Amino acid sequence: MALPLRASSSESYMAKLFKHVDATQEQYVQELREWVAVQSVSAFAERRHDMIRMAEMAAERVRSLGGVAELAGVGNLTTPDGEVVQLPPVVLGTFGDDPAKPTVMAYGHLDVQPARKDDGWDSDPYVLTEKDGKLYGRGVSDNKAPVLAWLNSIEAFRSIGQPLPVNLRLVFESLEEVGSMGLAELLARRRHTFLRDVEHMCVSDSEWLSVGVPALSYGLRGNCYFFAEVTGTNKDLHSGTYGGSVHEALGDLVALMSSLESGAGNIAVPGLYDSVAPLTREEEEIYEKIHFDPEEFRKEIEAPALLYPTKDKILMHRWRYPALSLHGIEGAFADPGVKTVIPRRVLGKFSIRIVPNMDPDVVEDQVRRHLEAVFARRKSPNKLRVWAEVKAKPWVANVTDPLYTAGRRAFQAVHGREPDLIREGATIPIVADLERVVGKGIVLLPIGGADDAPHSQNEKVDRVNYINGIKLFAAFLHEVAQLPTAATAAAGAPGFRSLGGARSLEPNGGPARSTTSAKAAVLCCALLGLQVARRAGE
Repeated sequence: MALPLRASSSESYMAKLFKHVDATQEQYVQELREWVAVQSVSAFAERRHDMIRMAEMAAERVRSLGGVAELAGVGNLTTPDGEVVQLPPVVLGTFGDDPAKPTVMAYGHLDVQPARKDDGWDSDPYVLTEKDGKLYGRGVSDNKAPVLAWLNSIEAFRSIGQPLPVNLRLVFESLEEVGSMGLAELLARRRHTFLRDVEHMCVSDSEWLSVGVPALSYGLRGNCYFFAEVTGTNKDLHSGTYGGSVHEALGDLVALMSSLESGAGNIAVPGLYDSVAPLTREEEEIYEKIHFDPEEFRKEIEAPALLYPTKDKILMHRWRYPALSLHGIEGAFADPGVKTVIPRRVLGKFSIRIVPNMDPDVVEDQVRRHLEAVFARRKSPNKLRVWAEVKAKPWVANVTDPLYTAGRRAFQAVHGREPDLIREGATIPIVADLERVVGKGIVLLPIGGADDAPHSQNEKVDRVNYINGIKLFAAFLHEVAQLPTAATAAAGAPGFRSLGGARSLEPNGGPARSTTSAKAAVLCCALLGLQVARRAGE
């Protein structure tokens, strides 16, 4: 059933705002061009100055729009060579403090993944290039266009002389791509100041499911990223001299990683599926309504076949069931050519995307016990160590929350159609952290297309999606302002409370606690050191 913008005297200003956005789009594209030119790559220590510059540019834009901007520190990082560096700040933006208006918090990030033209890009990734209505450049979809869309929606309200319908709090970080170090702790410290009156939260850091079909996201998988280390001899060995006389670490590791899967995508770790939330009829009905073509999906990624034959099964295994992925082996020879070496130490890397009601600590224990049992059966004298380097919670919201009604109305006002209700197979750790810290509902409001290719070559955002994203955020704020007071209070309940039988998670303490930030410090430190070393050797 259609849910148009509610009838009110303010509808006329929304039409005026939409016209202004259309007329100003060249300015908005130019701003995106300037932001893309800043190589704010958080994985490279030598790009720290660009991350700081990007934060300063965002803060200056907030101030130019009449807001208050703070560059809040999140601490220091000690690199592998012992250097202590200050982490790039988080931009905290404030617009309005009217007790008669609801307060909305919007989150985005300013850092991007690494990119070079010789990685396979058709154009310089840091020069915004437009072709056939598509804007190409690193970070355009993930996440610079959405961040600018928030700022430009504020510009649109100001330009037509219309006050913001809500109080707005903006949180723009520069370390999302390496684990959001220090952000959850910063927000916890600001819970009773900067975040004091926040009633609703919105994140736009994802994409639609199908090309041309708007989508509203209500769930994310969590992630347990594992390292499995096998150590044998005290040095690498020549296979001609020693092969056949020693227990090889790589052979042990391959056997261990192979034991994780039993075929057809099934994870062979005992007990892993025991806590997965049962599928309800209500949830099945959501999947039935989603616009998704499995064959188009297969063709897009050029896969010879998919694991499951139907739309519902494919989507459920992408979103609401756990998934195992093997990522690589460190220490094994992987360069072109021939090298007859027996590595002394190898490190396997794999991840399990987890879903409600799975607990990362329990999953880590289950995986460790399984691999230790397999290793024991091999009777190898080598040494095994297994641990989860990253443990991020899953998240799922209540789609009957009035906040989602506001999101649906906003999509209909801009796109003229009901959005698909979807989940994301990926993980945005800060979402669960935000819900835990603030204790209010969150909606995921994506503007990126299904074919945007974030993190990949030729990342893009469609010009129309970027411009409509500005309208979408403005319409969303308009709709949130009209939520009844009673509904607003109800929307403050934690979002882990409905679909798929997910248990409630308490906002203060409780099982929603994320360990991602603590682990991310170690991982980011390693990334910074490895990337600096790799770049220096090129």
